[in-house]
Amino acid sequence: MNYGEIKTTDIANGQGVRTSLFVSGCTHHCEGCFNAETWDFNFGKPFTKEVEDEIIESLRPDFVAGLTILGGEPMEVVNQKVVNPFIKRVKEELPGKSIWIYSGYTWEELNDENNSRCHSEDTMEILKNIDVLVDGEFVLAQKDISLRFRGSANQRVIDVPKTIESGEIVLSQYGYVD
Repeated sequence: MNYGEIKTTDIANGQGVRTSLFVSGCTHHCEGCFNAETWDFNFGKPFTKEVEDEIIESLRPDFVAGLTILGGEPMEVVNQKVVNPFIKRVKEELPGKSIWIYSGYTWEELNDENNSRCHSEDTMEILKNIDVLVDGEFVLAQKDISLRFRGSANQRVIDVPKTIESGEIVLSQYGYVD
């Protein structure tokens, strides 16, 4: 997997101060995408063990709330193969940090075992190890800059642990607090 950028002390992509990893590769190609250069799976630099270590170190300070993974598309099957073990490492080494993923795939698509475009042997493990999923493609016609942590009205900010526990979509307070 390649990545396009790493932002430390990011406050735009999730609750609190975060480190954000922008992975490369996306097949959605949403009209009006703010990060279209990351559609190319070969864009950027290789995601190496050294890059992982750098991100882990950036997450250590107490003022950093957690990690956000976006892109590109972290939930492309080929990216899941790298994202899954990285998330496990973050959970192991820094259990108090929250993990957010932004995906153009919906919760329903990701949970559909027959959807080979985005569901793999890694998908459920990733979902079980994250705190928030911002799901759904960016829809230019529904763009709304007043929304918290999402770009268009169709996107949802999902509390993943509560959703898994209840079996129904539970929206995160972070995306909808006035």
